Amino acid sequence: MKDDYRYKGLRKKLRDELERKGISDPKVLKAINEVPRHRFMDSSFVKFSYSDQAFPIGNQQTISQPYTVAFQTQLLEVMPLQKVLEIGTGSGYQAAVLAQMGAKVFTIERHRELFLYARTLLTDLGYRIDFFYGDGYKGVSSYAPYDRILITAGAPEVPQDLLNQLKVGGVMVIPVGGTGGQKMLKIIKKAEHEYEQSEHGSFIFVPMIKGKER
Repeated sequence: MKDDYRYKGLRKKLRDELERKGISDPKVLKAINEVPRHRFMDSSFVKFSYSDQAFPIGNQQTISQPYTVAFQTQLLEVMPLQKVLEIGTGSGYQAAVLAQMGAKVFTIERHRELFLYARTLLTDLGYRIDFFYGDGYKGVSSYAPYDRILITAGAPEVPQDLLNQLKVGGVMVIPVGGTGGQKMLKIIKKAEHEYEQSEHGSFIFVPMIKGKER
């Protein structure tokens, strides 16, 4: 699936739609306008690639709604060259948006099939991203601390291991709650054991599960 003028035009419409819905960070909007979302979609859903909707990608997972991707990314306040740990690679679309913004992305996925698929796809698209197959609750401590940590699944609580891997001054964005819905939290690490937390609306994500799929 080449990135032709039709797809580019549809991306521009999506970008404008997200701006109307309240996404204001020009860096986020620019990344959404540049990442070819159709490449991350199951073939049966390609014609809906630039609809502001979530779609299944297998393993009971979804590619998130573009608004949700943009909203979380905007909350994260990513700057070029910052180290960003993403928990839940999924399709790889969110990782691509972060990389498009100039971040140094580390992403971990518990589903082996999705891990292999996203690693191949993003490499083919030319993104330089570090991929890990493992338990998102544990993060990737060997590359810590991180400037930013983004969780793309609904967690029942904020994992302490991930807070430990966030550098002082760093930002974590995480949806916290049960299967019925989560509150989007933005957590700023003010000191080694001091955090500032704020809520930013309600969302529904697939659940964050401990361990990795064999």
